Amino acid sequence: MKKLLAAVFLSLLSLTAAAERADSLKEAVINFDSLDVDEVTGTRILTGNVVLTRGTLVLKSDRALVKESPEGYMSVTLTAAGGKVATFRQKRDGGSDLWVDGQAERIEYDERSELVRLYSNAVVRELEGARMTNQITGPFISYDNRKEVATVRNDTSGQSKVGGGRGTLILAPKRAPGGGAQ
Repeated sequence: MKKLLAAVFLSLLSLTAAAERADSLKEAVINFDSLDVDEVTGTRILTGNVVLTRGTLVLKSDRALVKESPEGYMSVTLTAAGGKVATFRQKRDGGSDLWVDGQAERIEYDERSELVRLYSNAVVRELEGARMTNQITGPFISYDNRKEVATVRNDTSGQSKVGGGRGTLILAPKRAPGGGAQ
């Protein structure tokens, strides 16, 4: 039993592998249908097929609220229209074709703290090329890129509550049939 728990814990840690570090030094390019800007508060509201690209990071949603701190750090809140999801995808360090992607009804990204929070019907997948290696689903997922720590809770408040939803962890086999590594 201890070996099984250790394997699950190590797999959770691998799901939180670091995102491409060079992305934070790239310019952000945002495409949209409509934009409202408030330069006093540093707030931009983008609507209609919003696509934000920064290096290998790609964020997509129906609506995005982008704030910029005086120091130049961005925070982005992506909101999906009813029945849809906001998405993100980013290359991970450590290999040429390693990716992490996710989706939820609302995604919050804070560049300063390197924290991503996914609310309502959240899914985060770790990929090697097109092959899914790990997947976590739940009502709330938080990922701290600096600490490489993921937290999953059974309520969209970010807390675990009695009678709340349930999460699922899927761990793809690390070895091929016959005992060899994949």
